[in-house]
Amino acid sequence: MASLNKVYLMGNLTRDPELRYTPSGTAVASFGIAVNRTWTGQNSEKKEEVCFVDINAFGRRAEVINEYFSKGNPIFIEGRLQFNQWETKEGQKRSVLRVVAENFQFIGSGSGKGGGSGTFPEADESGQSSGGLPDMSGEEIPF
Repeated sequence: MASLNKVYLMGNLTRDPELRYTPSGTAVASFGIAVNRTWTGQNSEKKEEVCFVDINAFGRRAEVINEYFSKGNPIFIEGRLQFNQWETKEGQKRSVLRVVAENFQFIGSGSGKGGGSGTFPEADESGQSSGGLPDMSGEEIPF
C-alpha cells in the first residue's frame, strides 16, 4: 500500500528560531508556530482554537529562517511529520511529533527580520539546493 507524509501549515512563530549545528556541521533551526482555526458555533457565536506545532529545519533553510524570522512573523511551511521516542534517565518513555520543514514561504510584505517575500528553493537536509535560479550577470537576465 502506498503512503504519503506531507504537511502544509500556515501560522505565526511562537518563539524566535533557535539555531544550532550538528557535529557534522549541518545547521538545525527549531521553532514553533501557532495555527488558528475559527468557526461559528450553534448559537452563531464565533469560536477559535489554536494548535501549537514544533518545526525543525535543516541546512541553509535553517540559517535563512533564523536570519529572517522572529516571534510573531507569519510563515507557510511545507514539510513532513517525524515521530521521535526516547527514554529518560528515570526510565520514563517520552515521544514527540514534529514537522520537518522541506520548504517555506515568506507571507506578506515586509515579513521577517529582513523583509522580503517569495519562496526558498528546495534543499535536502545537508542544505544542498535542488532548485532555484542559476548565477547570472545583469546582462544575461531575459527580462
